[in-house]
Amino acid sequence: MLKNSKHGMSDNGLLKQGERLDDLHRNGYKIIQNPAYFAFGMDAVLLSAFTHISKGEVHLDLCCGNGIVPILLAARYPHGNFSGIEIQQPLADMAIRSVAYNGLTDRIRIVHSDIKQARGIFGHAAFDVVTANPPYIAHGDGLENESQEMAIARHEILCTLEDVCNCAADMLRFGGRFYMVHRPDRTADIICTLRKAGLEPKTLRFVQPKEGSNPNTLLIMATKGGRPQLNVGTPLVVYDEKGNYTREVYDIYYG
Repeated sequence: MLKNSKHGMSDNGLLKQGERLDDLHRNGYKIIQNPAYFAFGMDAVLLSAFTHISKGEVHLDLCCGNGIVPILLAARYPHGNFSGIEIQQPLADMAIRSVAYNGLTDRIRIVHSDIKQARGIFGHAAFDVVTANPPYIAHGDGLENESQEMAIARHEILCTLEDVCNCAADMLRFGGRFYMVHRPDRTADIICTLRKAGLEPKTLRFVQPKEGSNPNTLLIMATKGGRPQLNVGTPLVVYDEKGNYTREVYDIYYG
């Protein structure tokens, strides 16, 4: 067992084989990552920036991986309480250790379990806000990674888009908000699946690598029991003509 320090958990014995400790540029927070288990990318950072949490609201992150989204949200919202659920034990373990290292155990709860078991763990309609950065690729589409861990993170092997949307709807209180990052080529599937689960899409924003390019990511927010009215925002452009982050993306990472 690692000894707790003033910052949270001490560095001594923190990392396991293949792991590294990365700076999040937020409140001095750091996160444990292992590239063999799919380290977080820009999509998780954009999802955390897209998500809004009001004072007094409680949050759950589905398929939370190494805990990146709850930790980033805890940095943005010092008043909030956050939870995450992750099916892969090594990733859940990294998330738990990262939470402890950053001194956030009183604000972030990480559970190692299948999202299909979420009701038994958290209870029905227990959250105001749910987020998800789920596997993007439908099972059977594309080539699956040779690594089972990477394949589970990228392909709908252990949970589908329908599983994620149904779980979000079950976890949310009436009027609660579900924020998700996904791929534009599944926009139709996403909207249909959200509505089938009782989640009404309200805000949609596409992310494109540079001005004039096709989007490669989408951010969507849906409300439980909301009325139909979808607002499509201006695209978020990642890089300028010189290959640097645009001001908006720079502020998301470092602001």
